[in-house]
Amino acid sequence: MAILFYLARGTRLALTRNRILASGELLQSFKLYRYRVVVSGLVLSNQLAVCPFTTLAYRPVYLCQRFSQIRGFVTGRTETKARSELEQQGKEELNCKMLPVKPFERLPKTVVPVHYDITIKPDLVKLVFEGHESVTLKVVEPVDQIILNSLELELENIRIVDESGQETSISKVVLDVENEKAIFKLDSMLQPGQYYLKLSFKGAIIDKLKGFYCSKYLSADGEERYSGVTQFEPTDARRAFPCWDEPAVKATFDITLVVPKDRVALCNMPVVSELPYEADPNLHVVKFDRTPIMSTYLVAYVVGEFDYVEERSADGVLVRCYTPVGKKEQGRFGLYVAAKVLPYYKEYFGVEYPLPKMDLVAVADFAAGAMENWGLVTYRETCLLVDDQNTSTQRRQWVAIVVGHELAHQWFGNLVTMEWWTHLWLNEGYATFVESLCVDHLFPEFKIWTQFVTDTSTPALDLDSLKNSHPIEVPIGHPEEIDEIFDDISYHKGAAIIRMLHNYIGDDDFRRGMKLYLTRHKYGNTFTEDLWAALSEASKKPVGSIMSGWTKQMGFPVIRVSARQEGDKRILQLSQQRFLADGTKDENNTMWMVPIEIATSRSPTTPSKSFVLEGETAEVVLDDIRPDEWFKMNPGQVGFYRTCYEPELLKHLVSAIDNQTLPPLDRLGLLDDLFALVQAGHSSTVEVLRLLEAFANEDQYTVWNRVCSALSKLSHLLAYTEHHELLKSFGRQLLGGMTRKLGWESKPDEEHLTKLLRSLLLGRMAMFDDPEVIAEAERRFQLHIKGEEQIPADFRSTVYKAVLRTGSRSKYEDLLRIYREASLHEEKDRVASALGTIKNEEILKEVLAFAMSNEVRSQDTVFVISSVASSKLGRDLAWNYFKDNWDLFNERFKGAFLLVRLVKSLTENFASEEKAIEIENFFKEHHCVGTERTVQQSVESVRLNAAWLGRDAEAVGIYLTSKTAVAE
Repeated sequence: MAILFYLARGTRLALTRNRILASGELLQSFKLYRYRVVVSGLVLSNQLAVCPFTTLAYRPVYLCQRFSQIRGFVTGRTETKARSELEQQGKEELNCKMLPVKPFERLPKTVVPVHYDITIKPDLVKLVFEGHESVTLKVVEPVDQIILNSLELELENIRIVDESGQETSISKVVLDVENEKAIFKLDSMLQPGQYYLKLSFKGAIIDKLKGFYCSKYLSADGEERYSGVTQFEPTDARRAFPCWDEPAVKATFDITLVVPKDRVALCNMPVVSELPYEADPNLHVVKFDRTPIMSTYLVAYVVGEFDYVEERSADGVLVRCYTPVGKKEQGRFGLYVAAKVLPYYKEYFGVEYPLPKMDLVAVADFAAGAMENWGLVTYRETCLLVDDQNTSTQRRQWVAIVVGHELAHQWFGNLVTMEWWTHLWLNEGYATFVESLCVDHLFPEFKIWTQFVTDTSTPALDLDSLKNSHPIEVPIGHPEEIDEIFDDISYHKGAAIIRMLHNYIGDDDFRRGMKLYLTRHKYGNTFTEDLWAALSEASKKPVGSIMSGWTKQMGFPVIRVSARQEGDKRILQLSQQRFLADGTKDENNTMWMVPIEIATSRSPTTPSKSFVLEGETAEVVLDDIRPDEWFKMNPGQVGFYRTCYEPELLKHLVSAIDNQTLPPLDRLGLLDDLFALVQAGHSSTVEVLRLLEAFANEDQYTVWNRVCSALSKLSHLLAYTEHHELLKSFGRQLLGGMTRKLGWESKPDEEHLTKLLRSLLLGRMAMFDDPEVIAEAERRFQLHIKGEEQIPADFRSTVYKAVLRTGSRSKYEDLLRIYREASLHEEKDRVASALGTIKNEEILKEVLAFAMSNEVRSQDTVFVISSVASSKLGRDLAWNYFKDNWDLFNERFKGAFLLVRLVKSLTENFASEEKAIEIENFFKEHHCVGTERTVQQSVESVRLNAAWLGRDAEAVGIYLTSKTAVAE
C-alpha cells in the first residue's frame, strides 16, 4: 500500500515499503489497491502533512481531492483548524460516500505485450469462434508467472518461447473468473528479455452487446442471419482474446479473420491480403495491416453483409460508411460529416489523423450510441443513418454530433489515451466539448453552442448538485465500477468545465495547448495533470491551480450576489459556497477558483469585468452604470456555477426578459438558476411560475427548451397531487400563443431552430392534453395510416404520442403495426417512445411485456420501459414489473450500462419517503452490479422530490387556481 504525503507546495509523494514514489508513479501505483481508509492521525509541521491509515476491504477516498482542500498550513490557517477540517472531511467522505467493492489489483508491469498477432475464425451460424495468437512479450524483471486478462474463453496449447525457440514449461494454468484473469505459472523463472506467448482459444459469440457479440438481421429473402460485432470498451476485449486489457498497456496488432467469402470483413486497418482458406472453400482468409500502438479496448472487427458509400477527405483519408444492405443512400449524410470533420480536426489540433482509412459502420444491435474504435467506428443505426424523407431535423443534428464526437476520439482517447479509467473524462469530456466545435464549424445554422447549455451544462449541474454525485476524476478499480462513470459527470461536466477553461484562456492558446498535449503524448497515456501542464504552458496562465478543484472535487459553487449603488458605480459583494440540491450547507466549506465574468445592459454580450474568484468572498466595482441599468453574472452561461441574486437585482433582470434586452442564453440561465434554487428550497416554486409567465412571447428554441424542461419536472411532481390538471392548463396558456403562431406547417427556408421549436411546442402541448393539438394529430394520423398523406418526420413522434393519450386500443394496434413494418430504426424508436404515453392500465401492462419480447431488441427494451415510467400510472406499473421480473432483467442486462439507465429512469421521479425506503431495501436485497451509485442518486432524488412537494404543493395549488380563474 502507499501512504500519502503532501508538501507545502503541493508536491505528491508516496512512501511504500521500500522507497518513495514521485507524483506520476503514485497516481499509477496508488490505484492498484482499494481500501477502507480510516483517518487514524495527522501530524502537521511547517513543511509536511502526514496521514497514516489502516486498511480494510473498501476503496479509498480520492486522497488527492481531500488533501488538496486542506491548505491550512499553506494559507495561514492554524494547524489545529487544518487538522479539524481534514478529520471532519475524512469522516464524512468515509461514512457517507464509500461504496463496497471487490478487492482489485491491476496487472503487474513485470511482463508487458509489445505486439499481438491474432487470427479469429467466427461461425455466425453456431455463434461460436475460435482463434490463436502469438504475443510478443517484454519481460522487465525475473518472473515465475504471467498474468493477463481472459474471461469466458477456453484456452489451449499455451506455450512460452524465447527468441531462440527454447520453450519454458507451464506448470499450472489458473483461471481467476472473479478477477477476469488467467495466470500461467512457470516451472522456471523467466529472465528479462523478449519472449513469445502462443496459445489457442475458443469462445461464444454472445448476445450481450459486449465482447465479440452477434447482431441479428434479415437478409433480402427474409432469412434471419447474424453479423459479428465487437464492443470492447471498457474491459471486454478479454472476452474475445486473451490480452493485457488495460488502457495503459499498449501494443501493435496484426489481425486476421477467417470468414465466409460472401461476408464483408472489417478491422481497424485496411486489408493487405485475401487468400483462400484451404480447409473450407466457402471461407477466405482476410489479413489486415498492422495497427499503430494502441489500447486493447480500441481493437475492433466486424463481419456481416453491408453496402457502403465512400469519399476521400481533403487530407487524403479514405472514408467509408457501411450500412445494412439496401440502405447505402442513408449513409451519405454521415459520410459527408466524417469526410469534413477529419481535416477540420487536423487543422484545429495541428496533428494529422494517423491512419490511412476511416470506416463508419451502422450496427443493428448496439448498446451505446457509438464506439470510437480506431479507424473502425461502430454506431447504432439511429446515430448514423439518415433517410431524407423519414429522419427528423433533431435526429439529423444528432447524427452530426455523434459522428463529430467519435472522430474527436481518434485524437483524444486513441492517439493519446487516459492512463486509467479514473481519467475517463479526458476522453469523454473533451470529445463532448470538441463535437460542438466541429458541428458549429460544419453547420453554423444549428447554433449548437446555444444548445450546449440545455443539453450539456444543465444536466451536469443537476446531477452534480446531489450529495451522491462524484468527482470528475473518480477512483476506479474493479471493472464492475467503470460503467457507472459513463455519465453526465464524465461527459457533460467534463465538457462544461473545458468550455469554461476555453473561454478563460482563449481559443488561440487553447489550440496551442491542445497541439502541445497531443504531440507530447501521442501513442502514450496521460493523467489529467498532463493536460493542465500543456494548457498552462501555452497560455501562461495557472490552469492547473484553477482547474484541479473542478476535477478532483464533487459539486460546484453557487455565487451569491448583492449590490449597492455609489454614484455611477455599482459595488458588488460576491460569495461562494457549494450548491447542494437539498439546500443544506456544505460542512466541508468546499471552495473553487472560479473564472467570473459580468456583463451589463450597455453591452449584454461582451463582459465588462473578468477575474478569478479565488476565495470565499470578493468585492467588485462596476464603473459607469446607472441605478436603472442591470448587470448579469455569467453571460452566456459559460461558467459552471449557479448564481443567486438578491431580490431587487432579480427584478431588474426579469424586466430584461420581458423586453428581451437580456440575450437568449442569459434568459435561459436566469430561469435555470432560479429553478435549481427553488428545488433546493431557497425560493418558492410560485416564484418560478411567475418567472415562466415572462416567457410567453419568447421566440428562441433554446429558451423554450428550458421552459419546457421546467414544466416537465413540475408535471412529474404535481402528478402526485390534485393540482396536475391545473398545471396542464397553465402550460397550455403559456405555450399556446407561440404554438399557434408557428402552426403545423414548416415554411420555405425556415431556420433549423424554428423547426426544432415547432416540434418541441407541439409535443409539449400534446402532453398537456391540448384539445386542438390532439384533434389535429388524430386527423393527420388517420391520413398517415391510410397512406393518403405522410406525417412529416419532425412531428411524427408528437402525433404518435398525442393519439395514444385517449387510451384507444385501436390506436395502440395501429402503432404496433407501424413498429413491426418499419425498416428504419428511427421509426421504431419513435413508436417505442410513444407507447408509454397511453393512459390505459391494461394496455400499459401489455407494453411492458412487449418490451421484453423478441420483437424488441435488447438495446431498445430500456427505452420502451422508460417511456412507460414517464407517467405516474406507468411508473408504478413499470417499477413493479421490474421487481417481479428481477431475475430476467438481471440475466439480460447484468454488467451492462443499459441496466444503469433503466434503474435511473424507473426510480428517480417517485416523490415519497415510502418509495425511497422501498427502493433502498429492494436493491439491498437484490445486488445490482454497477448500479450502486445510481441507486443512491435516485433515492436522493426521490427524497428531494418529496421535500419539494411538502414545502410548496399547497402554495402552488393556490397560485395555479388563481391563474385558471383569471383565464376563465
